[in-house]
Amino acid sequence: MLTKDLLRVSRAGGGYQPQFAAEGDEALAARVLGTFQGHVGEERADLRESLTELEREAEDFKLVRGLAHLVERDATFEVQSAVDPRSARRAAFAAAEDVGVVHADEREEALAAAAEGFPGDVTPDDLAASLYADRETREVLTEVASRWTPASLVAQYNLSLAQTALFDATEMRVRSSDPRGLVSAVKRLGLLYEVIPVEDGEGREVVLTGPDALFQRSRRYGTRFARVLRTVAKGDDWEVEATIDDRGRERLLELSAGDFDVPDADPVTEVEYDSGVEREFAARFQSLDLDWELVREPDVLAAGDRLMVPDFAFDYAFGDERVYFEIMGFWTPEYVEKKLSQLDATDETLLVAVDASLGVGEDVQSRDHRVVEYTGSVRVKDVVDALRDLEADLVAESAADLPDELAPDADAVTLADLAASRGVSEDAIEDVAFPEHELVGRTLVRPDVLDDVAAELEAGMSKDDAEAVAESYGIDDASALFSRLGYRVEWEGLSGGTLREKD
Repeated sequence: MLTKDLLRVSRAGGGYQPQFAAEGDEALAARVLGTFQGHVGEERADLRESLTELEREAEDFKLVRGLAHLVERDATFEVQSAVDPRSARRAAFAAAEDVGVVHADEREEALAAAAEGFPGDVTPDDLAASLYADRETREVLTEVASRWTPASLVAQYNLSLAQTALFDATEMRVRSSDPRGLVSAVKRLGLLYEVIPVEDGEGREVVLTGPDALFQRSRRYGTRFARVLRTVAKGDDWEVEATIDDRGRERLLELSAGDFDVPDADPVTEVEYDSGVEREFAARFQSLDLDWELVREPDVLAAGDRLMVPDFAFDYAFGDERVYFEIMGFWTPEYVEKKLSQLDATDETLLVAVDASLGVGEDVQSRDHRVVEYTGSVRVKDVVDALRDLEADLVAESAADLPDELAPDADAVTLADLAASRGVSEDAIEDVAFPEHELVGRTLVRPDVLDDVAAELEAGMSKDDAEAVAESYGIDDASALFSRLGYRVEWEGLSGGTLREKD
């Protein structure tokens, strides 16, 4: 997939159509590949400078940037230096402190002194060149993936562009003559689906949404729709329509077989984890009954001149709140430095679990991120506590948006269903007044309905028959209803219960 800033779409006529690369753009793809191949053995900064020149010459710089993004993602870059950069910095800074560097000649003196501490023929120039060789811009391109040809690069670009166009989708509709493979992929991705017969044609239409779409429009499932598209496009005959939330305006995206090819298409795979710490945390968190859904590698976040893919996100069940969660589990200084630079550059506020042995909890917190420290494994309780703090603020905000009184249309409705219909939690709705209903257990019931139920119930009725009466009026909490109307259930062994008047 591409990042959203590289998306090229036409909004003509209220639509939302990707601007695909054509066969004529293979020449441009060849120039992009040639630029990469011509910079093997050179630093990333030099490569990017040449790509920038190519962008200036091309008719659409986003097309060049998108093609380059795909190639760079598969390319191999290495740190190349005569001395390990971390060791070079430690030695140079220590020597500089001894010398007291102020002028250029004192700098050379410090570098010479530091170079003498390394085995072999390390010169001051070698040491100077090694000081920051591990910076991203100094990394050396060592290999360009051999699978790329101009044609395959254009094909991958078009697929990635179509996937990125789905990031802001709120619903996706797929027509296919055989939806079985699609449904299998959809299930693994945790989406909701409905298979509908096509009126004027053969095949079926599969309507895809996410769980929260039952209650309100949500864009949070766009990346999953994008992953589904790869599976859909493997078929010979298919059509896709998606409703796009384009900055608050609803637009229609239409795709069909023939719009693009799918290179090296693989089916949607099961979720994989980068470490045992992540796998263990995910398993333990998902076993809890919380108002937060755990999403694996949810989005690509901009982090300066690089990209960041958080390990997880927590999606709040009542609203559009998403909290990104990153686990810093590697101990290498390079990893820590990379992560800190990413956290410093991103505009998103993350919840970060930091291995206590790294000693960087305060550094992360100073970048306005929430921190949970751990040793060995991430304590789910610590993460839940952090989410609870945020949840309290969300409940207060949603409660403040509710009116002082509500009058549901239904004669009987549970607080849970009413809260869900308004996109808030039960906690947020508990302090609202309901002048036309009485709260019986966790169900709101109109007084005249209570009178009607009372007229049908009588002492001596079996518990099953009494519950059937309650259910006919839409009241699930029969025990609370019986108590409210002055009844109790008397049990007779294991044969069942009987309704009796309270003493």
